[in-house]
Order: sequence, then structure tokens, then C-alpha cells
Amino acid sequence: MGKWQKQQLRRLNIHEYQGAEKALQEVFPNQSEVVVKSQILAAGRGLGTFKNGLQGGVHVVKTEHAEDIAGKMLGQTLVTKQTGLQGRVVSKVYLAEKLSLVNEMYFAITLDRKSAGPLIISCKKGGTSIEDLAEEHPELIIKVPIVVFTGITDEDATKVVDGLSPKVADRNASIEREEANQLVAADAKLNFDDNAAFRQKEIFTLRDPTQEDPREVAAAKADLNYIGLDGEIGCMVNGAGLAMATMDIIKLHGGTPANFLDVGGNASENQVVEAFKILTSDNKVKVILVNIFGGIMKCDVIASGIVNAAKQVQLKVPVIVRLEGTNVDQGKRILKESGMTLITVEELDDSAKKAVKAISN
Repeated sequence: MGKWQKQQLRRLNIHEYQGAEKALQEVFPNQSEVVVKSQILAAGRGLGTFKNGLQGGVHVVKTEHAEDIAGKMLGQTLVTKQTGLQGRVVSKVYLAEKLSLVNEMYFAITLDRKSAGPLIISCKKGGTSIEDLAEEHPELIIKVPIVVFTGITDEDATKVVDGLSPKVADRNASIEREEANQLVAADAKLNFDDNAAFRQKEIFTLRDPTQEDPREVAAAKADLNYIGLDGEIGCMVNGAGLAMATMDIIKLHGGTPANFLDVGGNASENQVVEAFKILTSDNKVKVILVNIFGGIMKCDVIASGIVNAAKQVQLKVPVIVRLEGTNVDQGKRILKESGMTLITVEELDDSAKKAVKAISN
């Protein structure tokens, strides 16, 4: 982070917005306007709406009004095109210097499956709502694949620069202060792959779990593969392929999956219990479908987990269970002797039909 960025940026958390005035005096002593920017892990903040009625998660205001706006953002729920209707609670805001931007450009580096390497994406028209711009004016989007063995070549760089603006070629892109005809990195977003957590521990200590789906946070702690969705049928499956097939067949029969949940091939009984806790914590779930094909995963372990979960969690929704494979007879016997009211099925197609039917009953 450069000198300009360190001096002209201040973060406030939910407990200290009353300190905004002091922060402004220290960091922006002669600034008449500042930017108050809500911090959530979702895009589209500027066009978002707070549930308290405040329009927009990014405001350019007179310096004397910054504390008031920060107070209206902190602790409030901001809804954007990426958060869903539930929105995200703003626990931090940034106070930043207002820039006199003449032209906004977009620049990104992402991983591209097609070229099996990094891909530079750039556009000379702005950075907000870049997805909409790409759809309406695809000709403005510059894409330059990078060969990992050689890195960015002069030819690659020239394609990007020429695509942005002819004037950019003669300018130094590392300028920290914004002056006439110079570039400033006014905003940025970085994504970190969870698979890198074990070797990027310092970076991952900055993770803010309050900005994530609590179900996904709980699943990660239990070493479960979980992604929350907006449907009504909670799914617990072993194996990513079977999980996807289960979700597809639910959709085929007119239902909507509430999640992707793969307990894996070596799930323990405790993990199954935790999986049920996560599924039942979602108040949108009207029925739970368990679909296990025992290979490495043993059906009796799943069955014991279901029974123990029922003892710890008040199951208020129907549970449909399909078990096949290793120790299937033991698993079915455990379920039968448990005294639980379960809907057992033999075929995947039938399990999906019964799950959809259970919602309407």
C-alpha cells in the first residue's frame, strides 16, 4: 500500500462511528468532501438499499455530514444485487478522500479455465456494473490470456494499454497521487481461494466470518462441503457428483434445493450430526432428503448420525432417506429400530418425488 493510500484512508468499525469526526480531522484536515463507503462482501453497494431506508452504500458527502452517514450505515442491513433479499449487515465503513476522476477504467486478472492460466480483462468504460457493460457492449471488453511459463510480455501489455486508451501508453500506472493525466488505483477487490488457507495463514487471519453465510461457516468448521441456496428441500449427500445429480432431479420434479451439501466419503457420525444441525437451522427448509450411496462411506454410520441428530435437534420437517451400498442392511435396521418417523425409499427418482410431495402436504 502506497503513502497516498495509507494517509487518505480510515476504517471505522461498528463500535466507533462516534470517532468519525476525530478521524476526519486527523486524516482529512482540509478536505471539504469525503467518501463514506460501507464494507460488505458483496458488489453493487453503490446501487444498494439499506433496510432502514437509506439509499446507496457509498456516499460522497460534506465532511461535516460524514459522521451522520456512517452512523446510518453501521449496524444496518444493506441489500444489493449480490446479497439476496436478506442483505448483509454493515459492521465497517471506510472514510476515503474524494477523487476528481475524469474517466473510470476497469482492470482485472482472473483465472481462466479455457486457456488454463491467468486472464487479463480490461475495459475503458468504468468499473461499476462491469457485468452489465460486458453484456451490452462486449466489443469494449479486452481479454488477454497470459502464458504462465513466460509471464506478461510487452505484446500482452500493449494489447491491454491500447484497449484502454491511447493516452495511457505514455503514462506511469504506478502513480500514487492523482494529478492531471495520471492513473490512480481508486478501488480494488481481491479474492482468495479457500484451498490456499493452509499456506496463506496471515492473509486468512483477516477473514471476517460475520460477512459470510453462518451455515457455510459452521460447515467449514465441521469439514463439510456446503453451499447455501434459496430452495425448500435440504439435501445431505455423499459425493459431489451425486449431490449435483440429486439437486438436478429435485428440480426436474418441480422442487428447489436449499443447499449443496457433500459430507464426503469419510464422514464421521459427528459430522452427520453437524450436517443435520446446519440443515435444520435454515427456516426455509420444509423437508430433508438424505441420499447416500455407500462406497467408502458406510450406510450404518449415516444412519447412526441421523438418529443422534434427531436426539439433539428437534426435527420439525419430514426426512426422506435413501441408503444404498456398504452396510446398507445395518443402516436400514438402525433407522427402523430408532422409532423415528422417516420416509424410506429405494430409488433416487422416487426420493425426489416424495420430497416435492412432502412440501405440499
